Amino acid sequence: MMKTCALCSKGGLKGKTVTRKGQYKAKGGTGSKISRWTMRTFLPNLHKMRILINGHPKKVYVCTKCIKKGELKKA
Repeated sequence: MMKTCALCSKGGLKGKTVTRKGQYKAKGGTGSKISRWTMRTFLPNLHKMRILINGHPKKVYVCTKCIKKGELKKA
């Protein structure tokens, strides 16, 4: 299971890393072509913290946006 934020449930996103071949048209070539691509995951900036959830302290992952907003109460 992928790590997610306990408050806003922000998780990882899937994407691609693209490898290109050939010289760009602006530099006098015939244009760049995509030779291959691989899937990758873009992970959010999560921190493991002890926060109060329903009045009880719990260790959970929280994203930095929620920490900056102050949506949590530290245990």
